[in-house]
Amino acid sequence: MMEQQALFLSSCLMFFVLAFLYIWLSASKTSSKNLPPSPGKLPIIGNLHQVNQDPHIALRSLARKYGPVMQLQFGSVPVLVVSSADAAKEIMKTHDLAFANRPKSSIWDRIFYNGKDVVFAPYSEYWRQVKSICVLQLLSNKRVRSFQTVREEEVALLVENIRESGSKAVNLSELFYALLSNVVSRIALGRKYAITTEGGKGNSFKELFQNIAQLIGYFSVGDYIPWLFWIDSVSGLKGRVEKAASEADLFLESVIKDHSIALDNGASSDDLLYNLLEIQKQETNSAFSIDKDSIKGVILNMFFDGTDTTSAVLEWTMAALIKHPDVMCKLKNEVREIGRGKSRINGDDLENMHYLKAVVKESMRLYTPVPLLVAREAMQDVKVMGYDVKAGTQVLINAWAIATDPAMWDNPEEFIPERFLNNPVDYKGLHFEFIPFGAGRRGCPGIQYAMAINELAVANLVHIFDFALPDGRRLEDLDLTSETGMTLHKKSPLLVIATSRV
Repeated sequence: MMEQQALFLSSCLMFFVLAFLYIWLSASKTSSKNLPPSPGKLPIIGNLHQVNQDPHIALRSLARKYGPVMQLQFGSVPVLVVSSADAAKEIMKTHDLAFANRPKSSIWDRIFYNGKDVVFAPYSEYWRQVKSICVLQLLSNKRVRSFQTVREEEVALLVENIRESGSKAVNLSELFYALLSNVVSRIALGRKYAITTEGGKGNSFKELFQNIAQLIGYFSVGDYIPWLFWIDSVSGLKGRVEKAASEADLFLESVIKDHSIALDNGASSDDLLYNLLEIQKQETNSAFSIDKDSIKGVILNMFFDGTDTTSAVLEWTMAALIKHPDVMCKLKNEVREIGRGKSRINGDDLENMHYLKAVVKESMRLYTPVPLLVAREAMQDVKVMGYDVKAGTQVLINAWAIATDPAMWDNPEEFIPERFLNNPVDYKGLHFEFIPFGAGRRGCPGIQYAMAINELAVANLVHIFDFALPDGRRLEDLDLTSETGMTLHKKSPLLVIATSRV
């Protein structure tokens, strides 16, 4: 008995010695690291309480106190927050491959088919292949140019819808969504589509995609504190995600069914979905294959990004122009001079509209469509701006904070398109003080697509219409409050009185 007690005591002593050594060595290892500055955190939740309903604003405030590279703790997950152009360059250029992965997200997985899409898929050969397909079939410069007729026809319909309103108030926010959903439908799916829910009740693309935009911008408690996963159910977040995913899936199922029947009957088309179905059917490359969920994920990406984020740019650009009549006047002078004698502006006219391009750039700077770029994840230990970042750390790049950094921009909170005239700074991912589309491997591949429709729509609206606010409201009364979500939208719809001059 005495021998057993001695053995037990020895085992306990050994356990505590090993535990002490492990804790001491871990602490020593951590203390030897040059970690980024970090605000104090609470037990269990870490810094989650410091990220409110406007995360990009809250994180900019913290960065001003703790620096442009700071580390937060969201539950059990370390999160690196980047708020300067130099730090963003290190993430998206110097160490682009090390930060090419996406973090795991239960919300993203449920809506986008467990990483079978392009935007939220983990870094892998699958991601490289599907991105290549999307660029080749939809987003390359050649393909974007080939869709010019589609853009011009849909913008013409937008103009007619506004003209028919007469002296009544028109909801530009709704019309922009309709414009973009029609363009994406035609070039990705071959024709226009509408969404129908399970009960047969019609639903709008705007309602569905703005709901998705809100959901994928939320922090799921279960992702950061696994043992509190039930909170997402109690709060209603899980139910909202399930509903949005089901509605999107029902729509995609009907679209794929239509295309599959047509394909079986020998029909041919040049839209993205047709090409995806052809690739699935052929499966000539055994190293890469796509299934129905892959097709759904890719199509949902194209719809979501091509409709939600692009319409947000149009919404904010027109709101800013109406709010700033001096800028509107300058833009009207340019557009109407180049479009003199024409009933509408076409794609070829845009090349010489330099002030128009500056206006759209300034809109994306001040009202960055995705203010916190889609999160990245470190795939290996790496140094950023001299700080040690360990593998598995999530990275949030605050593109809006960088675009409003007074160290990089004069009067950063003011809407001044002239700052982009005779200025080489562009949005293509080479100038890290202005990254509305991101940069590097995980930058948005749809830049040319988005800018082509944005510029064409704005040019035609200011060429054809004069705008005023309804009910005699003054321009300075226009509300520019934003709504929470991954995509930055106006909280209230943009209602205007449009008077036709052409």
